[in-house]
Amino acid sequence: MMSTLMYMLMLIPMSFLGEWWMLSSALMLCFIIMFSMGGLDYYCLLSYSMGMDTLSYSMVLLTIWIVVLLLIASVNINYSTRVSFMVVIMVLMLVLVCTFVCMNIFMFYLFFEVSLIPTLFLIFGWGYQPERLMAGYYLLFYTLFVSLPLLLCIFYLYNTCFTSFYFLMNFNCNFYIYMALIMAFLVKMPMVMFHFWLLSAHVEAPVSGSMILAGILLKLGGYGLMRVYMFMYEYSVYYNYIFISFGLYGMFIVGMLCMIQVDIKTLIAYSSVAHMCLVMCGIMTHNMWGMLGSLMLMIGHGLCSSALFSLANIIYERSYSRSLLINKGMMMVMPSLSLMWFLASVNNMASPPSLNLMGEVMLINSILSWSMSSCMFLAMSSFMGCCYSIYMYSYINHGYFYSGSKCLPLISLREYLLITFHLFPLNIVFMSIDFLLLWL
Repeated sequence: MMSTLMYMLMLIPMSFLGEWWMLSSALMLCFIIMFSMGGLDYYCLLSYSMGMDTLSYSMVLLTIWIVVLLLIASVNINYSTRVSFMVVIMVLMLVLVCTFVCMNIFMFYLFFEVSLIPTLFLIFGWGYQPERLMAGYYLLFYTLFVSLPLLLCIFYLYNTCFTSFYFLMNFNCNFYIYMALIMAFLVKMPMVMFHFWLLSAHVEAPVSGSMILAGILLKLGGYGLMRVYMFMYEYSVYYNYIFISFGLYGMFIVGMLCMIQVDIKTLIAYSSVAHMCLVMCGIMTHNMWGMLGSLMLMIGHGLCSSALFSLANIIYERSYSRSLLINKGMMMVMPSLSLMWFLASVNNMASPPSLNLMGEVMLINSILSWSMSSCMFLAMSSFMGCCYSIYMYSYINHGYFYSGSKCLPLISLREYLLITFHLFPLNIVFMSIDFLLLWL
């Protein structure tokens, strides 16, 4: 693994060449090397502060795969800024990989916060509209506001436990420590009521920013929750019902909000909030099915939401609009793309054989085992998930073609390859799902 980290570090000088195909090929080779390291049912120690179990390994693989795909999606970046763009992407990937392999909670916090800087550069530098400045400020201040209590809590834990390693911590938790440890991750996921930064960031970010934001950065919140709950299990059972109730209620409300959206990217961003609320509820049930289902849904949602943002960008590059009212009747001009929209939409509503289905079934079972009274909210939320996925697909692909769009270029082979690379692993990984069982 240390050699893989050095390999990723050396990709930063390569990005100065400005050749996206060369960088994508090198990253694909890195993914193959990492994938051949399968079977990590133990901590593969790199140093005293870095290690990798199945949870970290899965997140690292997802990070590399999403970065390969966003490089393929960002070919049309202005040539004069292409080198800067690739350097920012490579730095962000290296920071995210280091975040996932850290076993020291202070180093995890350090990389967790550093990942904010390249993300802001992506939004500020390659966003589409002047409102991107406000979106970046939302992202910055939402994250920093809850990060200071987390840092103070980490210092307190070090003084109490005399260690900063996850698996060696043993302390008497209280309400303030509990809130300080989890709030930073709940904002990052994000939980309902803390999700406003996500909508503006998604809408104003370029396609690469939206893909890595939905595919990886939201998963940092779920990953952090899984790590801190390892040493807060006994205390958290007293307060988790508050957040699970918020999550179940938020899933239903966000599902209804999706049904009234006319902006494609806003609709996809709201659906991400609904999925991550389900992940949060599964983690807080504290049972094995909840943890495994959360991991499966995080991986599945990372691929599915990234595919949806890629499809939205393919349409935006042709019509220069994200409106559902303008981008309709696409089946008349791009019938093959409507198949991709259909597959991505049904995967978003968790249809077989997608990984999302496995994750949602396990999560629903774990939440029902926690409380049968959540049955009604789960049923309504699942129904709303199907409704807004069908609404998005049917509005874009059916109906009369907008007369203001004179002609639209055909879909290129690169774009077909991009969507296929999203959907293929999403519907194939379920056959080797037993690998994820090694984690617990």
